[in-house]
Amino acid sequence: MGSGSDLTNAQWERLEPLLPVSNGRCGRWRDHRQVVNGLLFRMRTGVQRRDLPERYGPWTTVHERHRRWSADGTWEMLLRRIQAEADAAGEIDWDVSVDSTSVRAHHHAAGARHAPSPPQRGLRPDGQNRSGPGGTDRPAAEVVREVRRSAARAAGSLPRSI
Repeated sequence: MGSGSDLTNAQWERLEPLLPVSNGRCGRWRDHRQVVNGLLFRMRTGVQRRDLPERYGPWTTVHERHRRWSADGTWEMLLRRIQAEADAAGEIDWDVSVDSTSVRAHHHAAGARHAPSPPQRGLRPDGQNRSGPGGTDRPAAEVVREVRRSAARAAGSLPRSI
């Protein structure tokens, strides 16, 4: 099969049993391996879907399979299972090191004085949202606190090293 960046036989053998099978109602599906390699090529290179090389089959098939599997949770399930297998085999190092040499702080984070920002559209001067379509009467600070709590809960569920 095509490029040296396609899935190896060993990678495919780990992935293939996890993929959905055709239900038979819509005819026979194009080879999953060819389509998955096309998706990976597109993600890796950033090529427009219509410019996908012919060796990956019709671009419409690759696009539709990606759309369908994204919508039904297949990609999420594949990621979780492959990560779990790799983690169990000790193939993932969950240690992450971040410092100022790799992530720059915004100048506001350094305590620099700046003019107050103009009022955001949709907020009243007291910081509350205007009520209306999609709006609430909760203060913006309360919404920010709720988002931060949600992010902290999500971060707490991620694997951590000892």
